[in-house]
Amino acid sequence: MLAKKTQYAMKALAYMADRRSDNPILISEIAAKKKIPLKFLESILLELRKAGILESKKGKGGGYFFSQAPDTIKLAAVIRLMEGPIALLPCVSLNFYKKCTDCNEKKCGLNRVMKEVRDSTLQVLENRTIADLAIL
Repeated sequence: MLAKKTQYAMKALAYMADRRSDNPILISEIAAKKKIPLKFLESILLELRKAGILESKKGKGGGYFFSQAPDTIKLAAVIRLMEGPIALLPCVSLNFYKKCTDCNEKKCGLNRVMKEVRDSTLQVLENRTIADLAIL
């Protein structure tokens, strides 16, 4: 299940993509339109800026804007940034792998099935972008 933080990040990015504006968008506008608590949204957008997904401009006419086109930002990248691993078990994670101490991965049925789940999930998330979330 996606955490509220990730849901809010996706809603904010979708709103920004839907606006299709080259001008920075105020945090307060995003918060009001998407009903996201302002302070929480500030920390989320800051994290997205630090990761290079967004940029910001201070002062009059300031706000947040995409550092790259929304159709190039994979949903998997945003989820990994906000949540960490996409895989449900550490022993099947591609980017956050950690061996389980109590099993043999080669003989573990749960490992095998969870790899299928991971691959299916990644098939969708790596082929969808923020632009796909825009309402248009």
